[in-house]
Amino acid sequence: MDLGLKGKRALVVASSHGLGKAAAMELGREGARLAMCSRDPAAIERAADEIRGQTKAEILPLVADVTVSGDIERLVNETMMHFGGIDILVTNAGGPPATTFAGTPPEAWQKAFDLTLMSAVNLCRAVVPQMKQRRWGRIIFITSITVKQPAANLILSNVIRISLSGLCKSLSNEFAAENILVNSVLPGYTLTERLAELSEAQSHQRGVSKDEIIAEWEKRIPMCRLGKPEELGALIAFLASERASYITGTCIQVDGGYIEGVY
Repeated sequence: MDLGLKGKRALVVASSHGLGKAAAMELGREGARLAMCSRDPAAIERAADEIRGQTKAEILPLVADVTVSGDIERLVNETMMHFGGIDILVTNAGGPPATTFAGTPPEAWQKAFDLTLMSAVNLCRAVVPQMKQRRWGRIIFITSITVKQPAANLILSNVIRISLSGLCKSLSNEFAAENILVNSVLPGYTLTERLAELSEAQSHQRGVSKDEIIAEWEKRIPMCRLGKPEELGALIAFLASERASYITGTCIQVDGGYIEGVY
């Protein structure tokens, strides 16, 4: 299937590893030109080299902290100067730390808010105007299954990530007539560094091994396994494509059937 992404210009943030990297890889395979960013210069260069080697995609690796508004402005400006515009925006950010309500200090709430919600808000503010000028755009938020089914010991993620669903639906309604489509993808338990951190945290809290924690997660997933990053990447590439031209305002889980609700 030709997704019609050849030559499209995509900005994928927090893409040196994990789900962001998987999204960049799939977009690169489909022929998109990529800007990628991370706070770690060496990590983003390694990821860019790997994706170039596998896809032959044109890649612009950049260093940026998405919690800093000046970094976002510079990131978007450098991407637009290099490619002439941005057709596809994939927002992403490392998840807030695992914690309970009682164990969360006041300053952690603001930090998680800036990381999870305001990074996406500021990226959209920087990118949407030029999408409106061309009357074409795709915005995809990487969030989490916690927006539909809150998880134990993830109070910050449970509370703040759901705000991205509200942002997604609001933007999709506001910009649909201008052919700017906005969707969210909700990864479940997926084999990433983030999952390793969560299993480590629960291991310490409960006094059991990380392998036992992961085995418990797998038992609760109808498909009886953890997800692969590339499975989420494939959905992102589809939503970014011409083939998804009538899909907007959705929150689609990629979770092996983990979420128990109907919607």
